[in-house]
Amino acid sequence: MFRSTFQSGFMSILYSVGSKPLKLWSTEVHNGHVKRITDADVQSLVLELLSSNVSTTWITCPPEKKQVLGIKLPFLVMIVKNLKKYFTFEIQVIDDKNVRRRFRASNYQTATRVKPFICTMPLRLDNGWNQVQFNLSDFVRRAYGTNYVETLRITVHANCRIRRIYFADRLYSEEEVPHEFKLYVPVKKPPQEHDIPEGAAAATGAQEAAAVAPVA
Repeated sequence: MFRSTFQSGFMSILYSVGSKPLKLWSTEVHNGHVKRITDADVQSLVLELLSSNVSTTWITCPPEKKQVLGIKLPFLVMIVKNLKKYFTFEIQVIDDKNVRRRFRASNYQTATRVKPFICTMPLRLDNGWNQVQFNLSDFVRRAYGTNYVETLRITVHANCRIRRIYFADRLYSEEEVPHEFKLYVPVKKPPQEHDIPEGAAAATGAQEAAAVAPVA
């Protein structure tokens, strides 16, 4: 899909606020749903994947089985919300030995297991929204002793909410990341003086400081 495209900086493959967030994806749903909803925490449209079984509901990119992404950027970043349910996703890459490797991360696994063609690993998510960063080049080197060439496919299973999925050529500082690639919790209007209960002023200041911090 992108092999002949000039790749540098940031390359987004899913943005929940876009007019067609799943344009590059195909969807499989059983005993659940994949739909856009408004998330109360960020007051914005997000993509929600829910199912009673994580293995039966997913989205995958590219949409056709014979297609490959052909993305050479080594950092994968996902902005996802922890729904406190089972959740897993998988990335398929190819290395300089021309071998396809799969990396599967899930929040219900406790140990990393490396097999010839698949590496499964635990995924720890904080409460609420998370920015998950994967250094694919480092993963391939540590798991298989080879060099990362490109990403072929990514599949995201239930259960989660997604704001954006993108690739980057390197890790960027918070100041370097474009505004539209960030996720902020909306700033709540500070209470007026007469609204503050006696003895609550110190706590209010801490709450205001937390409100303007971007979600990690």
